[in-house]
Amino acid sequence: MTPVPHLDTPAVRTPHEVLTCYYQAMLDKSPDDLADLYAVDAVHEFPFTSPGFPPRYEGREAVRAGYRAAWGASPAQVLEVRRIAAYETADPEVIIAEHVAVGTMTTRATQFTVPGLLILHVRNGLITRAHDYMDGLGVAGARA
Repeated sequence: MTPVPHLDTPAVRTPHEVLTCYYQAMLDKSPDDLADLYAVDAVHEFPFTSPGFPPRYEGREAVRAGYRAAWGASPAQVLEVRRIAAYETADPEVIIAEHVAVGTMTTRATQFTVPGLLILHVRNGLITRAHDYMDGLGVAGARA
């Protein structure tokens, strides 16, 4: 017999749901909402890092602090995340997503587009590892 979940037990998010929340945190420019998607000991890596960005964050609080500093200092505002595709893998805890972030630089009212690829490892509804492949030249160009 399958146990019935308690009504006060929160549902565990699927990798697709976590991805949707991730994109919403980008749109809201909310480091807290983003960090709350991560496990306490998660790792977020930037394999193609750009100037001014660290190669990785280790732990939820490092993700929170890193994004708070980056988003707080940036005049960039993401207006739309165009989800190109989301791919399920043989591992049900892994999702791969292609996207394009479209936004504006509030200091110059210029628009930018930055393509990216995310590989998220999600266990028990939380990101345990993220590989964030964003266009470093596009990021640097948007900030210049």
